[in-house]
Amino acid sequence: MATLKQLISSRLPKKKNKKRNTILHSSPQRKAICLKVYTLNPKKPNSAERKVAKVKFSNGKTIIGYIPGEGHSLQQHSIVLVEGGRVKDLPGIKFRFIKGTLDFL
Repeated sequence: MATLKQLISSRLPKKKNKKRNTILHSSPQRKAICLKVYTLNPKKPNSAERKVAKVKFSNGKTIIGYIPGEGHSLQQHSIVLVEGGRVKDLPGIKFRFIKGTLDFL
């Protein structure tokens, strides 16, 4: 026989799953403006200078994204195209920039 507490807790409504990527709003890419371009050091076994940039979307949200490849032309106020995809050895960076589009050549 179930206890009173078990009966009450089984009647509670189920929590809805929260959307995981709220920044891109279910679109494959979004346009953003660079606020700051700088370098970060990766996690323990690797050592290098990884290039990253802080960007701002039109809805006011800001993220930090990874600049792939060798060499880039990004600077403050450049417009970039952002896609999802984390960088394994940089903690907290879950976005990349697409090269060859907009101001990112």
